[in-house]
Amino acid sequence: MYTKSAAFYDAIYSFKDYGTESARLIALIAAHKRSRGRRLLDVACGTGSHLQHLSKHFEAEGLDASAEQLAIARTKCPGVAFHRGDMIDFDLGREFDVVTCLFSSIGYVKTLPRLKLAVANLARHVCTGGVLIVEPWLLPGSFAPGNIGFRFVDQPNLKISRMEIHCVENNCSVFDEQFMIGTPKGIEFLNERHELGLFTREQYVESFTSLGLATTWDDRGLMGRGLVLGVKL
Repeated sequence: MYTKSAAFYDAIYSFKDYGTESARLIALIAAHKRSRGRRLLDVACGTGSHLQHLSKHFEAEGLDASAEQLAIARTKCPGVAFHRGDMIDFDLGREFDVVTCLFSSIGYVKTLPRLKLAVANLARHVCTGGVLIVEPWLLPGSFAPGNIGFRFVDQPNLKISRMEIHCVENNCSVFDEQFMIGTPKGIEFLNERHELGLFTREQYVESFTSLGLATTWDDRGLMGRGLVLGVKL
């Protein structure tokens, strides 16, 4: 995933206000975190857009499975340590005061057993008094199969059209994305398939509480999808 589209990721998602989202996140961390440190790990950090802001307030590190996205993140966030790994089984050998997994990246685990494995692995990297924050993917009732998704990028030297039709397969939301990308070098066509598991609010919360985390569901979240917050006691 994102092997070919990483170079265009920030243009496609330029509508996101990472600064405002990060400010909201910092306020939530201050309200929930009980440990005294400032170590933060952003898992599935993508191209590092949240870390551009969070690294000003924390001793921040990032982790992602995409080498292509990590290469971009390193140029955007000099001085931040980045690691390549899967949220299911990465092991950095140390704990952090804050571990985040944002922009619904948790959905890529696809199945409930893998959701539990991922949350347990994230929590394993949280110190006592620290906080784990996960931004869920859309809940089952809010995802409409058959919808047509479309996004257009219009920059002086970059034009992108991305279209997909939404469907559900095996409790996963599936996006077969078709890109047409125009640059001064010519027009290129790309295809990517993304599958994200559809989990209920109760399943997200239970994946936290089953680990003994003091768990809160925040309805507002960063962009209307909610947040699950767990403090390690």
